[in-house]
Amino acid sequence: MTPEHKKNVRVRFAPSPTGPLNIGGARTAFFCWLFAKQNSGAFILRIEDTDFARSSPEYEENIKEGLIWLGLEWDEFYRQSDRLELYERYLSKLIKENFAYYCFCSPEELESEEEARLSQGLSPKYGGKCRMIPINEAERRSKTERHVIRIKTPEKEASFHDAVRGKVSFDIALMGDFIIAKGAGNPLFNFSNVVDDYEMNITHVVRGEDHISNTPRQLVIQEALGFPPLEYAHLPLILGPDKKKLSKRDLAKSVIDYRNEGYLVQAILNFIALLGWHPEEDREVFSVSDMMEEFSFSRVQKSGGVFNPTKLDWLGRHYIKKLSAEKLAEHLEPFVPKAWTADKDRFLRTADAFKERLKKLSDFKTLAGFVFELGDYEPGLLAWRKSTKESAAINLEEILPIFNSMPESDFKKETIESKMMLIAKMRGNGEVLWPLRVALSGKESSPGPFELAEMLGKEETLRRISLALRILAGSVRSTSSGLASSPQT
Repeated sequence: MTPEHKKNVRVRFAPSPTGPLNIGGARTAFFCWLFAKQNSGAFILRIEDTDFARSSPEYEENIKEGLIWLGLEWDEFYRQSDRLELYERYLSKLIKENFAYYCFCSPEELESEEEARLSQGLSPKYGGKCRMIPINEAERRSKTERHVIRIKTPEKEASFHDAVRGKVSFDIALMGDFIIAKGAGNPLFNFSNVVDDYEMNITHVVRGEDHISNTPRQLVIQEALGFPPLEYAHLPLILGPDKKKLSKRDLAKSVIDYRNEGYLVQAILNFIALLGWHPEEDREVFSVSDMMEEFSFSRVQKSGGVFNPTKLDWLGRHYIKKLSAEKLAEHLEPFVPKAWTADKDRFLRTADAFKERLKKLSDFKTLAGFVFELGDYEPGLLAWRKSTKESAAINLEEILPIFNSMPESDFKKETIESKMMLIAKMRGNGEVLWPLRVALSGKESSPGPFELAEMLGKEETLRRISLALRILAGSVRSTSSGLASSPQT
């Protein structure tokens, strides 16, 4: 991008509402937004919904919601279906000035012509049969006959400078007179796109490389209408981990889906920034402010950016780890049952304890659910390896009064550990700590018992040990007195 465009930069993100905002669209929007903000310019959202059959208001809302969540709020908003009269005026202008014409050829005629040209080794372009119909006759016929509008394509080469790829050239003569509208009130993508870019004073077109093939057609339309040229930056495709084109399943997954799974917005923005762009230094963690300083199209690669789910999860964990316990608890609230947040202290302690295990916020419910809702478990799980359930009961009975005697204010991991290890040294670590951990978690695998006890707090810790004793009492014949008794708190 040239220095003279530092002022009055205007870029647009122009999605079609025929699907949700996916990772590829989000990357394009982010790069547009970054470039606009770097240059004190305008970021414009334009919904290109002239494909009436496939466009959906629900998808439009999905796109807007996704952009807002990402923090990519637009300065101006337009919807092409609100601008049909504008396109009709420009179509009329092209026809009157003899740059475009009505075409009445039937699909059967066009198919036959295409087959004939292909059989001769020629490009399957339209031969221009309707080019010479007088304007008056064509306008009269257009009122009653099915037709399209074609633009007259010059026999020459066209080229443009791409900020990512350098000079790109096309022999536009091979395209023939292509269709720009299916009638005055039904403009096609390339035509409405060009008109809007001019009317909105767009200076730079930033989009995926799948649009490169549209650029020569848009150059033809620009020239016919007398519009000034624009600057372009075509971003590389996003590839799957196998270096092949991203699957339809991945493309169908929307930014909102990632939000609903609990990925932090910082992780998503960092992830999409690295899909085809790389910084001067070899690092992978970038804040938005970092990107604002370092982003440039000169660092955008021509080859595809690889979508690596492992890297996304790594970034997800990185940004969650950076949150304070209070902030993490706030983020977690929409992902857990309301009852879990009633005991604010326990919820906060648990959020902090599981912080380094989370890739996304939704993981918390799976990983930490037992802290709030103890599930059923088999009595045998309380016995350490080849030990017995009777031994587990004896050890838990000895632990119970020690916990009961500890003041709430001193119910901390370090204090708990120092007291429990005294018993563990006498009876064996596994004999003491295994049944304690299972009693507190109900799981074969979980965080350690000292960490769990602090998370749960004194009252819940005592309740769960007592419950374990009752479970064991129902499973074995014990001679220990008070086996199923409740603690005195």
